[in-house]
Amino acid sequence: MEHGGEPLAAVFQRLIARYGPITLQHYMGESNARYYAGKDPLGSAGDFITAPEVSQMFGELIGLWLADIWMRAGRPEDVRYVELGPGRGTLARDALRAMKRSGLAPAVHFVEGSAALRRIQLAAVPQAEWHHDLSDLPTDGPMLLVGNEFLDALPVRQLVKTPEGWRERMVDFQEGRFVPVAGDKPMDAAVPETINEQADGALIETCPGAAAVVGEVARRLVSQGGAALLIDYGYDRPQTGSTLQALKAHTKVDPFALPGEADLTCLVDFSAAGEAASAQGARLLGTVAQGHFLRALGIEMRADKLAAAAPEHASAIHAAMHRLIGKKQMGTLFKVMGLAAPDWPHGAGF
Repeated sequence: MEHGGEPLAAVFQRLIARYGPITLQHYMGESNARYYAGKDPLGSAGDFITAPEVSQMFGELIGLWLADIWMRAGRPEDVRYVELGPGRGTLARDALRAMKRSGLAPAVHFVEGSAALRRIQLAAVPQAEWHHDLSDLPTDGPMLLVGNEFLDALPVRQLVKTPEGWRERMVDFQEGRFVPVAGDKPMDAAVPETINEQADGALIETCPGAAAVVGEVARRLVSQGGAALLIDYGYDRPQTGSTLQALKAHTKVDPFALPGEADLTCLVDFSAAGEAASAQGARLLGTVAQGHFLRALGIEMRADKLAAAAPEHASAIHAAMHRLIGKKQMGTLFKVMGLAAPDWPHGAGF
């Protein structure tokens, strides 16, 4: 739905006035498409900072993980580095540098829809090839895939329990503002029996887009070989409740206040993602906290080494490390899920 320079809020108001409330999935999908289309949302001047922007150690350790599993898989030829939503290209640049030191120099493929971000990625990783989605990635040769904070921006469906049964959560426009409301169509058939018996007001979230992406990654690993790391904030056991949030200028804002002007995200359900991968026959290496994963890969030793080489930056280096692995920072909330082809080795850190 492209309406040039017209604010998305006006588009939504007109749509709702004509046809009634829209689904939350529609609201979130259109909002993020508009949000990412024309700007660089990353970094201190943008709306949020991702792990690669915190420290080079993050991308380097990802690169070392990929190089390690590639070596133990027998150093296959024609291997490709694939990144979903590569941000500014910082993670890829750091990971590729670390891989090169291990004798791995793969072709680079980025899945990125934003023209603004593609321009920034081109400066960081000029050899990359770009794709709008996974469908036209090469099908021959193993894939070393990374998705860092990619799944959290995919639109979710929310179902809410009402006295009349389960209903889809919709977005209406009332008294000058967008508000979430329960839809009028019965949705009980869409709710798994295991969680059907909930009190009124209970809410469950599903992300069809995340399941589709993880399923496609897994299918390709099975047919082409390779391994994947999916890193995001999320949970590894089923839970209830809304996790929808909006960030603008590093501050949480009302998700319904500024459609298209703030980054809308939800926590990733890694248990559902794991099921989607296993259903395609990929090996689920595990899902662990980011802090555990980075410690297992030696981030503390790496930080000490960097600090010794540049003593004037030592405090900044250790502060960045703490931000990545600290329990109250990104260490526990962020999870790392590893996948591999059935005949590839197990990955470090899981």
